[in-house]
Amino acid sequence: MKKYNKTIFITGASSGIGKDIVLKLAKKGYKIFAGVRRKNDKILLESISKNVTGVYIDVTNQSSIDKAFWFVMKNTNKIDVLINNAGIVCAGPVECLPYEKIKEQFDVNTFGPIVVVQKFMPLLSNSKVINISSMASSGIFPYISMYCASKRALDIIFNSFLLENKNNIKVISIKPASIKTPIWNKTVDSTKKTFDDLSENLSYKYSKEMNALELNALKNNKKGIDANRVSNLVLKVIEKENPKLSYNVGFAACVADFASKLPVSFLNKIIRFKLRSL
Repeated sequence: MKKYNKTIFITGASSGIGKDIVLKLAKKGYKIFAGVRRKNDKILLESISKNVTGVYIDVTNQSSIDKAFWFVMKNTNKIDVLINNAGIVCAGPVECLPYEKIKEQFDVNTFGPIVVVQKFMPLLSNSKVINISSMASSGIFPYISMYCASKRALDIIFNSFLLENKNNIKVISIKPASIKTPIWNKTVDSTKKTFDDLSENLSYKYSKEMNALELNALKNNKKGIDANRVSNLVLKVIEKENPKLSYNVGFAACVADFASKLPVSFLNKIIRFKLRSL
């Protein structure tokens, strides 16, 4: 049996894609530091395999990131693969989104991964950084513009990091289509809260679109592609000596990637037509 000696650190490991990645890698025998925010999630993940060690980390909190780093550093002298998986979706019309929600979107999806990698650099040498991005990084989806922008920014910034870093760190972006994960239920709850706080005029103005967003999120929660499509790919990327810089996962992700290369004016006409049919 092949022996797997690599050490992995992953954020957002408590559910969805992150949890599936942990399960997959633990079965292969990898040593995993699984980033979580709650005690129950730590206990659950550690009960799955002796190869899993839960690590408390909030990627929006510098002190939490510092503590996670020192904990990991006491237990290993090298991280072979760092996986930035923690993420949220902030939905709604640009006109209506509160600054706090916009900031939270970028804090979790963009700034958090940057700060985590900066802090963990002493443990990253000849390593891989895998970012769980999204087909939304193509930037063609209205009403989740902040999510699209946060993932596009993540890809752009880390491509620069790939070119700049002197530790021979490889960066791989994985862009899944909509996945069946709890993130969609959380998105619905968050969007409802944001919409409930709007004035009656704004609430009425975008009510049709918000209802459509909610229905689509609930559909994704049930009919999105399986998280194991992503975790299987992550395993291949870890084991591959020279993986590609970017991977699309799912047919919709391939379509989004192709569509993003079309002229913006043409693409906008198609999207406007679809919006009118809501």
